[in-house]
Amino acid sequence: MSTAAGALAGLYMLLRGMQVMKLGLENLSREKMRRALATLTTTPLAAALTGMVLTTLAQSSTAVSVLTVGFVNAGLMNLVQAVGILLGANVGTCVTVQLISFDLFRLALPALLAGGLLWLRCRHRPPGQLGRALFGFGLVFAGLRLMSTALAPLQETPWFTGTLLSLQSSPALSVLAGTLASALLHSSAAATGIVMLLSNQQLITLPTAVALVLGNNIGTCFTAVLASLSGPRAGKQVAAAHALLNILGALLFLPLLQPFSLLVGLTADTLPRQVANAHTLFNVLSSLVALPLIYPFTALVRLVVPDRRG
Repeated sequence: MSTAAGALAGLYMLLRGMQVMKLGLENLSREKMRRALATLTTTPLAAALTGMVLTTLAQSSTAVSVLTVGFVNAGLMNLVQAVGILLGANVGTCVTVQLISFDLFRLALPALLAGGLLWLRCRHRPPGQLGRALFGFGLVFAGLRLMSTALAPLQETPWFTGTLLSLQSSPALSVLAGTLASALLHSSAAATGIVMLLSNQQLITLPTAVALVLGNNIGTCFTAVLASLSGPRAGKQVAAAHALLNILGALLFLPLLQPFSLLVGLTADTLPRQVANAHTLFNVLSSLVALPLIYPFTALVRLVVPDRRG
């Protein structure tokens, strides 16, 4: 198998695995998510905790964001509650990235076999959805291993190493590249997984990896922004809030890239684990900074996307 074919096959398995795992976990927790969003968001802190827990359970910040947009459009939730949920969802999505950072390939085949059998046997019942999620879990790690094997020869390829060197010389360009990658893949976790592969093969330095991760967090908002374009203005405000949160967070961290990378370097012995920890620290710290400022932030969102057209 050629390098390009192997990398594409691994990427397909990674993205497909993420989708299958997400759908299985969503189907298990959808009703719980609806009830929780309707009843456990009375304060910004409660909304943030609810968003974090639901995203951790469903492994899909997109699903939580879509439900949030629906509740806001229906008048069942206000923008402050929605922003609280988004802050929590940004933290909850870190669990997937943390899992990917561990070398769990040895569990891929057992997860594929056990999950596939359970999924086929129980179909739409809860055990079947659990099997579906387990099958997706196995597919993610099989895809990562295939991509790692396929990308290894690129270390000797001048155009590839030259491209990565250009990213290392410009943190802003790295953020842009991470944004585009996440937007195209429709998954910040998948894009961050690829950053881990590159760092594990010593193709990029930790500061470059961190800059790419900052961009990954921005790019993941694009799907929600596109989905909101044809809907009510309340949904546009939620999508704009999500994008602004991650853009402002990246702008806050970018000037501190070197000291932040040094801090992250102390948290683990391997680069993939350091990248995962950078992703987690960025989202946790950004949410902690934004939560006390939630009311002025929602006022800013209403300035960007007014309640009514002027």
